[in-house]
Amino acid sequence: VACAGGVPVAATNCLNFGNPERPEIMWQFTRAVDGIGEACRGLSIPITGGNVSLYNETDGEAIFPTPVIGVVGVIDDASHVLGRVFQHEGDTVVLFGATAVELGGSEYLKVVHHLVRGMPPALDLVGERALERLVASAAADGLLESAHDCADGGLAVTLAECCFESGGIGVNVSVPLVGLNGTVRDDVTLAATLFSENASRVVVSVSDKHTDDVLSRARQAGVPVRVIGRT
Repeated sequence: VACAGGVPVAATNCLNFGNPERPEIMWQFTRAVDGIGEACRGLSIPITGGNVSLYNETDGEAIFPTPVIGVVGVIDDASHVLGRVFQHEGDTVVLFGATAVELGGSEYLKVVHHLVRGMPPALDLVGERALERLVASAAADGLLESAHDCADGGLAVTLAECCFESGGIGVNVSVPLVGLNGTVRDDVTLAATLFSENASRVVVSVSDKHTDDVLSRARQAGVPVRVIGRT
């Protein structure tokens, strides 16, 4: 919602789980509810309603715990709605947020290594709230050309998606390798740099005349920021 230029104001949910009469499934359910509540309080977004779908199993095998969240936001000026696609050749590409080695539950592990495991990325709700406010306010002031959150697949996939349907606009980027507890392992370092799915990262494109303003706003908001390339 923030990447579209909106200010998030409310949320709803659909909570999909297996048989809650089984202790491990009820544990999944209660932890999901606790997490949603913590996030909504941290982001000042109320839950306006929702529903639950339980007993989702086949031959005694439950689905993965699947809470689905819908968020509605407000955009005061529809002319400032943003999309994910790069708009112009020669724009500066900026990354809000810092990349970390967090591959748990990632598309990289699933697709490349056929593994569904690992700890999910950590989430700093204070940092997330600052990032959302930064993106929404910069969009409202007409400073951004595009914005796209880093989600499934990490930074590499995000950058590729920003080029889809762009009419042929590509991107040249240079990003620093991330380390594992201060050390470097070629396989983990490269995979994490490209495909880590750690939270609170957004790729934006900015015209040269607004780049300094955008970087200054990010620093004032306490959001990590880095110029990573050019369209």
